[in-house]
Amino acid sequence: MQDTINTDTRLALDLALTIRHDGQGGVTDELSDLAGLTAWVREHAETLPDASDLVVDERTLTAVRDLRAAVRALFARAVRPGEPSPADAARLLPVPEAVARLNTAAARTPTVPVLHWTDDAEPVVHRRPSPRKADLTAVLAQAAIAFVSGADRPRLRACHAPRCVRYFLKDHPRQEWCKPSCGNRARVARHHERHRKQGEGP
Repeated sequence: MQDTINTDTRLALDLALTIRHDGQGGVTDELSDLAGLTAWVREHAETLPDASDLVVDERTLTAVRDLRAAVRALFARAVRPGEPSPADAARLLPVPEAVARLNTAAARTPTVPVLHWTDDAEPVVHRRPSPRKADLTAVLAQAAIAFVSGADRPRLRACHAPRCVRYFLKDHPRQEWCKPSCGNRARVARHHERHRKQGEGP
C-alpha cells in the first residue's frame, strides 16, 4: 500500500502512525523523546528536506507532537460516521482548533522578498519560498493539509481489530483492517465471542 500513495499522503499517515500498539495491550509513542523524533526524521529522509542534517530540539519535538494531535483529530473527523482510533478517541482536539493548528504550522514556510522593477512601472515586491531550510512542522502540516483535502481522504479508515490503533487507506471495498494480521485477530476474537455467548446459553 505504501508504495502506491503520494508523498503528502505517506507523510501524513506516517506522522499519525507514530502512535501505535505496543504489542502488549497498550499504546506506545515513537515521538516520546528527541531520539525518537530524530530517528523518525532520518527514516523519512527521502521526503523531508534537509532531514540528514536536521538537529531537533525540545521546541521542535513539542511542535511536531502538537501537530500530530491536530492531524489525528482531523483523521478522526475524516472517518466519520465510523469510530476513530481508540488510541486517543477520548481526548481529541476540537476540529476548529486542529484546523487552526495545522494552518499556523503550514504558514511557517520561510519566504524571501523578490523585487520586480520594469522601466514603465513602480517597483513591486513579491514573496516566494526561500531556498533555505524549511521548518519541519511546516512541511508536515502542508502534507497533512494536502492529504485531508485530497482524493485519498475518503479511503481513510481506523482499524478496529483488537489492540490496533492504526489509521489506514482502504484499498478495496471489502477491506476492514489495516493488515492481514489484524484481520486474523479480529476473526479469532469474533469466534471466541460467539462461543462464549453460546456457552452462556439462554
